[in-house]
Amino acid sequence: MSSAVEVLGLVKNYGRLRVLDEIDLEIPAGTVMGLLGPNGAGKTTTVRIVTTLLRPCAGSVRVAGIDVLHDPAAARRRIGLSGQYAAVDANLSGYENLRMVARLYGMSHRQATTRATELLSTFGLEHAAHRRAATYSGGMARRLDLAGALVARPAVVVLDEPTTGLDPRGRQDMWGVIGDLVEDGTTVLLTTQYLEEADLLADRITVIDRGRVIARGSADELKTSIGGDRLTITLAAGQDPAPALSILAQVGVGEPSSDADGVSVVVGDGSRTMVEALRRLDDGGVCVVDASVHRPSLDEVFLSLTGTAPSEPADSEPETDDLQEEILS
Repeated sequence: MSSAVEVLGLVKNYGRLRVLDEIDLEIPAGTVMGLLGPNGAGKTTTVRIVTTLLRPCAGSVRVAGIDVLHDPAAARRRIGLSGQYAAVDANLSGYENLRMVARLYGMSHRQATTRATELLSTFGLEHAAHRRAATYSGGMARRLDLAGALVARPAVVVLDEPTTGLDPRGRQDMWGVIGDLVEDGTTVLLTTQYLEEADLLADRITVIDRGRVIARGSADELKTSIGGDRLTITLAAGQDPAPALSILAQVGVGEPSSDADGVSVVVGDGSRTMVEALRRLDDGGVCVVDASVHRPSLDEVFLSLTGTAPSEPADSEPETDDLQEEILS
């Protein structure tokens, strides 16, 4: 499978502060890459460089075969960007916003009209096509913003925390739209603070912290990397845990442990191992009240890798406007 996005050795410094330190990313065409990390880890800086909004100090970026640093204009024609805040003109209607974007891409009046109408229908906004965007709900404004990013049918869409501030229904609607994009062959680079979002949507995940890649893989691979499934057995009141610990040591991976919740051990194949453990416990006369297999969540993976919860703020990345950084031209 060919790569739609290739990032090699990306470095970005602000004075003595190194925000990105040799970042590598590779996104196969038609897949979703989730870019995760604490606030200030370098996610937004990476997105700005990939989308030609910021010049790196070192490294290379190719999008749909185009060298972003040497031909940013050509790269922009292949990239759609939807950021954390809907970039729509509140004084224009939804239709006027999309038609304006289409005209800026060089479409004729007829092409712009047709494309705006298509996207309003695709995103379920036809009923509000001629209402000012200022009257749109947060979810509607986000859908309009994403529609604007798709006007030119880009090969790559970059979504920088696209569901921030949306209610659960709005987030689910946006997930459906992203899923439809990928089914149509679009490549997506997604940054998000909602780890269940990455778990649901991303084919591969890259975790960065303090400007460096610290882990990469599928959601399942990352969960396995911190220990895999954990089998927990709840014993009857007064039951000596020693026999159960001995049996779990035989079926699990590593040393089992005992606490107020029962006895537990990491296992390689959760459901199958639980059946085998229960059989052995029964044969050994151990009275079991309950048994469960817990699969680590991405939140647990994130905490294990970075030492901070997904929503816990860290030092912010520098504001490029304040530093008057050069946009590629």
